[in-house]
Amino acid sequence: MTLILLAISLTLAACLIAYRLAIYALPVMAAITAAQYASGAGAGVLMSGFAAIVAAFLSIALVIAVLGFAKNPVLRMIALVVFAVPAIIAGYALVYGITKNAIDSTVALNVLGGLGGLVIGIAAIANLNALGESVFSR
Repeated sequence: MTLILLAISLTLAACLIAYRLAIYALPVMAAITAAQYASGAGAGVLMSGFAAIVAAFLSIALVIAVLGFAKNPVLRMIALVVFAVPAIIAGYALVYGITKNAIDSTVALNVLGGLGGLVIGIAAIANLNALGESVFSR
């Protein structure tokens, strides 16, 4: 019984962490890509890290700028969806990885992973929209 409660509480903790960190999925992916590209181009570790930091900040700044200056709701939604797609992938992978040993049905596992990805993606959209509005409301 104790092991089951521990598994449930750790799963809920992982989902809470994913919910809080979902907004940073695109900057992390941009940073990793920029660091790999810079390293492959012959840059050292320091310059690769600098390129990763710049890419992460530019991805955040670009989306916040679009959210702050764009009045067209379609353009704002496109910016939010572009930012949320990596969060959806990360949420799916998280839920799939946590529950793959507990559920035998592949269909149920994919549905549960898709639902988790959708929830994390919606959380990323809501968090980023609130962040974009709070930055430009000052």
